[in-house]
Amino acid sequence: MDNKKIISILNQKLNLEQIYVTGDNNHIKIIAIGDIFKGVNQVKRQQIIYKPLIDMILEKKIHALSITTYTKEEWKKNNKNNIS
Repeated sequence: MDNKKIISILNQKLNLEQIYVTGDNNHIKIIAIGDIFKGVNQVKRQQIIYKPLIDMILEKKIHALSITTYTKEEWKKNNKNNIS
């Protein structure tokens, strides 16, 4: 699965400020930033990201995901300027 395609799908389906996708088919790391996560617990945040990608997961085009989410304020507060 092409990382740019994942970014495109998430951009189309979700109202996110920023999306970073790294990795390959074996393990994809997603960092998503947006106020869509305000007042939402970690489990629901994960579900928000999984939902638009579920078909690709079920078709095994994506094998493993690591998802980290932030509101814009959390991102700013945590000084997440470096993507690791």
